[in-house]
Amino acid sequence: MFLRNGAVASNRRGGRGFSGAKQPRQGNPISPKLPPRTRTEVFLGHVATLLIIAALFAFTYVFFDVVLLIFSAILISILLTLIANPLTRYLKVHRWAALIIAGIALVGLVGGSGYLFGSRIATDFQQVVSRMASAETSIRATVENSELGKLLLAHAGASNIPITQIATSIFSMSASVLAGIAVAVIAGIYLAAQPSLYLEEFLTLFPPDRRPNAEETTNAVANGLYRWLEGQFISMLLVGLLSTFATWLIGLPSFFALGLIAGITEFVPYVGPVIAAIPALLVAATQGLDAVFWTLGAYILIHLIEGNVIAPLVQRQMVYIPPAIMLLGISSLSIIYGTKAIIFAGPLVVVVFVLIKKLYVRDSLGEETVVPGETPNE
Repeated sequence: MFLRNGAVASNRRGGRGFSGAKQPRQGNPISPKLPPRTRTEVFLGHVATLLIIAALFAFTYVFFDVVLLIFSAILISILLTLIANPLTRYLKVHRWAALIIAGIALVGLVGGSGYLFGSRIATDFQQVVSRMASAETSIRATVENSELGKLLLAHAGASNIPITQIATSIFSMSASVLAGIAVAVIAGIYLAAQPSLYLEEFLTLFPPDRRPNAEETTNAVANGLYRWLEGQFISMLLVGLLSTFATWLIGLPSFFALGLIAGITEFVPYVGPVIAAIPALLVAATQGLDAVFWTLGAYILIHLIEGNVIAPLVQRQMVYIPPAIMLLGISSLSIIYGTKAIIFAGPLVVVVFVLIKKLYVRDSLGEETVVPGETPNE
């Protein structure tokens, strides 16, 4: 969530809020002396915590679609704030006016891109799907002509896998999905416009003595999501441009669509580049073996540049999540909640990681640690 003035609160180690200004480090608040708790009270407290965690997990599992809808609205509100902040910071525009400008700019960017490139991208997507179908048929025929290929297909059951249908379904949207997006956008606008209202309502769910820590934790999560989203959009833009240039240089058709796919799938860390390479390789397969090798090499090189140059530079200023934790988190969420969780797996892992670092490592264990999204003191 956000602070009452619309900016994300920094945590006690001096993070940067949505305004981007470095916040002064704060000491631990002076709390009144309380009588020591008995072992029974400590035990009951731990049991209550475990029960709350189990209840939250059960609620998330049963109502995962609702959780994704709420989470989408929060991400959209953060995105609007991300666009509006430079206006309030550098041009001194009032927050409400900056949010209106941000909303108009976002709609204009999407609408303008669709108007200018929509027909070209739509045509390119149709060509990609068509070429994928052609490549699938060609590859399957080649494999089935060999004894080893027949054996592999028989054991794997791959002869009935509709690769083209799967790829098409990934990039298609049903009416319910479009309705969910519309609801998330509207809710996100309301959240961004009146963050203090929803923060206060959320804090009423906690006992009065727990509300300061709940507010600090909520702001820590929002700050981590803000910084992660900021860095992820930079990576998406750069990877999309690099992929478009590489596929154009190789001579693949529909390079605009292939670059767009690479940029969009980059939103899912580590897993996205693998998903993006599949359509490109299938399209390259219709151009010959040389094109396949060049495309494979180009995507590997782009992935290496993203992992060793772009990501370190972005994460140094934004949010750093250890790669193994991010990859395991994405895999775990997809196993528990299904493939639809992959889309939001990255930001969900950020939320869980922030909560663990803030509530457990810092607050419970009392360890000095930097929560993702904070800037450590030099």
